[in-house]
Order: sequence, then C-alpha cells, then structure tokens
Amino acid sequence: MKLTRRDALASLASVGIVVGGGAAFLASDTDGTDVSRTQLVETMAAVAEVIYPTDVSGIHAFVETYLTEKAAARPAYRSHLGRAVAELNETAVEWYDAPVSALPVEVREQLLKEMGLPEADPSSDPDATTARRLRYYIWNDLQYALYASPTGGRLVGIENPQGHPGGLSYTDQP
Repeated sequence: MKLTRRDALASLASVGIVVGGGAAFLASDTDGTDVSRTQLVETMAAVAEVIYPTDVSGIHAFVETYLTEKAAARPAYRSHLGRAVAELNETAVEWYDAPVSALPVEVREQLLKEMGLPEADPSSDPDATTARRLRYYIWNDLQYALYASPTGGRLVGIENPQGHPGGLSYTDQP
C-alpha cells in the first residue's frame, strides 16, 4: 500500500491540527535544537522504514508532510522530537559510526532493539529513560501517524480511523 501526503494530512486532522503552517517550518532549517529539518525528516523516515509493515511504500513523503505540518503547529513537539532524534543519531554514530539514515535497514532495526525501543513502555513518562523517551517521541508518533491515516487504517482492518467519518460503518447494512 502506498502512503501519500494526503494520508499524512488526514492523520494530522485526526488530532485537530489544521494544515498549512508548514511553510514557516520549511523556511528555517533549524529552530535551536541542533537538528536540521533535513536530519529530522531523514532520521524519522529511516526509523519508519524499520517499524512500518514491509508492504508500505511512499514513506519518505508521508513522514516529511506529517512532521512539517505537526512541527509548524506545535513548536514544543518539534523541540522534544529534535532532542530525541539528536540522541538517537548520537547513539548510532557512537555504536555504528554513522547516523541512522545512513545505516542499512537491518542495522537500524538492530540499533532500535539494542536501545530497547520495542520493549519500552509506550505509555509511561517519556523523560524517565532514554528508551522511553525515544519510544514516545519517535516510535509512537510514527505508529500513530501511520495507523491514524486512511491507508494505514486499512492495513489493520480499521475502515474509519478516528477522525475520518463515513464509510460502511455509517450506513445501514442487512
């Protein structure tokens, strides 16, 4: 299944983010977090390639649209995410001599496992440990973006993701 920019916008709408403010985010490559917009998008897209189902395509454009609009609408989110991405990349460079986006998919997957992201409690305090922080700001956000979109919802049999009215569940069926 191919994710589109439209899927990203629909995912954002499900949490009440009005799209269109991304131009301000695009105008500046950094916002004081030491992580450029390019690094942010490239790292998040690289992680998404690991955690999204293998039959999903169009990941980079989807992630870029989602992050651009969400960061423009929520500066505090951008700041927390920037710090989490910086921390993930620092660890990748320390352990594997390259940032996350430059690592092969298998090595990215191993890095995330070694850092404890798959097992980290996804609903707990994001500032408690590194694994929880990265799980909260990176992994969880990417998962939410995917499964709140119409295409991602269809992957798991959710006809109408939250915030997307219409479809068979709203019609009378015998």
